Amino acid sequence: MKSSFQIEEATIDMMQQAMENGELSSEALTILYMERIAAYDKNGIHLNAVMELNPDALHIARSLDAERAAYGARSPLHGIPILIKDNIDTNDSMHTSAGSLALADHYARTDSFVVKKLREAGAVILGKTNMTEWANFMAYNMTNGYSSRGGQVLNPYGPRTFDVGGSSAGTGAAIAANLAAAGVGTETSGSILNPSCKNSLVGIKPTVGLISRSGIIPIANSQDTAGPMARTVWDAALLLGALTGEDIEDPATTVGKDRMLADYTSCLQNDGLHGARIGIEKKHFFRLNEEELSIFEHALDELERQGADLIHIDTISELEWDSSVLFHEFKAGVNAYLSKAAPHLPVHSLRDVIVWNEENRVSALQFGQKILLESQEKCGTLTDTEYILDRLNDLKRAKEKGIDVVMDEHKLDAILFADDYGSEIAAKAGYPSITVPAGYTFLGKPFGITFTAKAFEEPALLKIAYGYEQATKHRNAPELRDL
Repeated sequence: MKSSFQIEEATIDMMQQAMENGELSSEALTILYMERIAAYDKNGIHLNAVMELNPDALHIARSLDAERAAYGARSPLHGIPILIKDNIDTNDSMHTSAGSLALADHYARTDSFVVKKLREAGAVILGKTNMTEWANFMAYNMTNGYSSRGGQVLNPYGPRTFDVGGSSAGTGAAIAANLAAAGVGTETSGSILNPSCKNSLVGIKPTVGLISRSGIIPIANSQDTAGPMARTVWDAALLLGALTGEDIEDPATTVGKDRMLADYTSCLQNDGLHGARIGIEKKHFFRLNEEELSIFEHALDELERQGADLIHIDTISELEWDSSVLFHEFKAGVNAYLSKAAPHLPVHSLRDVIVWNEENRVSALQFGQKILLESQEKCGTLTDTEYILDRLNDLKRAKEKGIDVVMDEHKLDAILFADDYGSEIAAKAGYPSITVPAGYTFLGKPFGITFTAKAFEEPALLKIAYGYEQATKHRNAPELRDL
């Protein structure tokens, strides 16, 4: 069944209304996205954003259409095609590889909690997206969006010139190019926010513990989280509500269970900026070129015009510092994950991955594996004095002497950063952030801004982000042309 429904820049609400009116079906919608993937991802400009399609996607869509006809929709995501990152487990006919050739034949034995929630909501898991290999924790010089299994993801706004961002690069490029309704990325430190900025998307890096980490190939237990990537704040809020929930296999989800919302769209207000107190962090302005600085200053003007109170802050004097935490937690987490992998796979530990890569270096080591090697040198039990002191130092500097003190002192609702430059401190604190499109350079390169707050303050961030988005409507779809 084909449809004349225009999927480019269509919102989830528009899709649902068309399905309720009988103008569209989930099957037809899924076909439209598959056709677009064929046209632009594996042909045309060859974005290379989608790692693989779910062979059961059309069957699932037809089943959900029949269910809608008989009983109505389960949720706002009923019948909506969603793409997910290739490090998120699915117990189906798709692989989960984190972009690594060493895991090219890996099938997860169970669904991740994130996937369970999507299935419960009635979403169609359309496929998996390419990503920076091992979530950009493999080599220091690896190009954003590259994996040995999937190749190089391209930015739809400038395939030959613009950075696609990492490590949720495939999700970013795919959703920007309208290859699915929305997507799920993962972040340890900037991996949702960065590609969202680079692809003119709304990306939400939630509080660690708002969304379960179980069934996701890890980097760092203390910082990892999945999160929505969408073309609008409303769609991102819809997806966030579907993903949250307490998981008995993830103790972090019990901490904020009383602050989880099933519907985050209730937080969205057109005048969400009125009276909002927003701190402006200027320390990293030197990273912006003249054109980017002009876009950011224009964003500040827009915030003030909508009634926000901007407070210039300089007390977050150090946003980045050296820490060994990711190296220690990566070894421990990957060893635990791979120990449960099927016997036929060639790797069951980080050491196995390193050896396999070396034996297959022509195809597997285009950028080397220095980070993997450095991680392997750690003990893997999280008992090192270095790890314990660095972990406690991260929390102290990011939370108590970082975001907390600034927000409390100035009574802020959020802190604003240009691009995704504040992602590292929020990641170490386990705090939420949301990025929103803020404009484009003369050559069409997307530029975003990021709002950050304290734990479980996603409602405040969504309110602010929605107010800014509705007042500015900066996002434009990329012009997809054959090269």
